Amino acid sequence: MIPRQLHQHLLRIAGMFPVITLTGPRQSGKTTLVKAVFPSYAYLNLENLDDRAAAAEDPRLFLSRYKKHGVIIDEAQRVPELFSFLQEIVDESGIMGRYILTGSQNFLLMEQIAQSLAGRVAVTNLLQFTYNELSGNAELRSIDDILYTGMFPAIYDRDIPAEYYYPSYLQTYIERDVRSLKNIGNLDLFRRFLQLCAGRTGQLLNLSAIGAEAGIDHKTVRSWLSILEASFVIFLLPPYFRNFNKRIVKNSKLYFYDTGIVCSLLGLNSAQYMRSFYMRASLFENYVIAEYLKMGHHQGKIPKIYFWRDNTGNEIDMLIDQGNALHAVEIKSGTTIQQKFFHGLRKFKKYSGISTQNCYLVYGGDKTVQRKDGLIFDWRSIYMLPGL
Repeated sequence: MIPRQLHQHLLRIAGMFPVITLTGPRQSGKTTLVKAVFPSYAYLNLENLDDRAAAAEDPRLFLSRYKKHGVIIDEAQRVPELFSFLQEIVDESGIMGRYILTGSQNFLLMEQIAQSLAGRVAVTNLLQFTYNELSGNAELRSIDDILYTGMFPAIYDRDIPAEYYYPSYLQTYIERDVRSLKNIGNLDLFRRFLQLCAGRTGQLLNLSAIGAEAGIDHKTVRSWLSILEASFVIFLLPPYFRNFNKRIVKNSKLYFYDTGIVCSLLGLNSAQYMRSFYMRASLFENYVIAEYLKMGHHQGKIPKIYFWRDNTGNEIDMLIDQGNALHAVEIKSGTTIQQKFFHGLRKFKKYSGISTQNCYLVYGGDKTVQRKDGLIFDWRSIYMLPGL
């Protein structure tokens, strides 16, 4: 098993909360991780029809079997009736870390938590591997290989070629998770919608444009985007709203948690074509932002990140808001540092007044060096950005 950074955080919070929830995309390694962190706990999977029936028929009896020992309940959102009984048990016992709930459908799980377990549960997210988790534990090659292959654990644990893994993963996701979250009759249309989203990776979100191309209205677009967010396929990066005496763009930008999914949806079938792929720069930008987000979540944090763009096209790819400090990160896929890479940082410094010490460039090369316009990191050193 490749060690996960979230392991230590789960151990810490097990002594602070009676219930821990672990959510994340399907096949991100949630079950493997909680079994490793809590090896003495009983394990139940509510995808199993017998366990699900027992939990639904008599939740109190079902939970009473584990009063003395901890239990991991996988896909807990399958039986909503459990949550009110869990509230009663944890309030009476006061025992910390007894119940570990996992699920791949964040919306359904969090809905039940908000209703019954607010204040009693620690919420954590396990996403795909980060580069730091894989380095030293798996064979990693070039950034182009990583963009194409993505970071799902099964690819590295079982040495599955990406071109075999993702079509099966997407088929399973659409037929199981999508159907359980929304009553969508035309799954082929949803797949087309997913492909349109992949083609807009790193772009401003335009509901009407996506709807027009997919043949659905903007309300349906918004609803289907919520499915992709709830199941950890996409995330939306919001704009930074502070007014720097310039009109700013107010639409969010669309990104995927894993670039391998994007490549599969767009029909790329080999890493050897990545260098000339028309979306390589967008995929690299997606990779850097998703890596930062994953590393934050795996430390138990919720990173506050944004982008900034004014109405004349000046842009910063990622802003890290630490409350008392704002950090600007520009992302360039090129392997040779060029002066034009710093254009956005120079403009943003002028408008915002932040210092050069708070400006960074992440690029596709292999050097980490200080320049007059900011600190340059190679793509392997994202963990050195502030806030991680």
